[in-house]
Amino acid sequence: MANTTDSHFIVEAKNQFFNLLEKELVFDDEVDSWFLMKSPMPVFSIVAVYLLFILKIGPDMMKNRQPFRLKHIMLVYNLFQTTYNAFILYWLFFTPGGLSSLWNHSCHPIERSKNTFLLQELNKGSWYFFFSKVIDLLDTIFFVLRKKQSQVTFLHVYHHSNMVITCWAYLRFIKGEQATLPGAINSFIHTIMYFYYFLAALGPQMQPYLWWKRYLTRMQIVNSICNCFTLVYWTSLF
Repeated sequence: MANTTDSHFIVEAKNQFFNLLEKELVFDDEVDSWFLMKSPMPVFSIVAVYLLFILKIGPDMMKNRQPFRLKHIMLVYNLFQTTYNAFILYWLFFTPGGLSSLWNHSCHPIERSKNTFLLQELNKGSWYFFFSKVIDLLDTIFFVLRKKQSQVTFLHVYHHSNMVITCWAYLRFIKGEQATLPGAINSFIHTIMYFYYFLAALGPQMQPYLWWKRYLTRMQIVNSICNCFTLVYWTSLF
């Protein structure tokens, strides 16, 4: 009797799981055709090479070397990141219907058949956001090349690796507007953050003008808390 009950429970659980997958997974040939989106192998390869370099190859290479002086490279990189994240924010806010979607549909699905243009544009914005997380991996590489290995913490590495994989998986398999608001908030904070890094990289003479750093730190903490609440809410829907 117990075996029969257990078997029935397993079958029901399996059916519910596959029904959930069928309901939630969304595939799109256009998205699949975009750079890095067709297969998980390129993304996993990027993350694997990233981990290998920052944890093994990079530290070994820099062991008996002086830190690289990357001031001009860092200036260009931080300015690019500032501009790119501002572009993502602009895309999400100024896509026709995008602002309304940010506010009204971040926790509720919209009818795909009636909003194909909006969803296509949000998917593009999601790809730009995903690719920004690939670019963010350079943060850690620069730490290694500048011999700032103490900043290559477990939390830092986990966050950067996880964001690349999670953003790819969301756009590849789920899509939708639910992650648009967290993505917009993240891009807003990264715009300010990289602008701060750009100013700081100009030299010590900029320090008197960077008094607002403490507010940036608070914004990052609030963003992390909001992301946790969002994840808990999404989980509760299942």
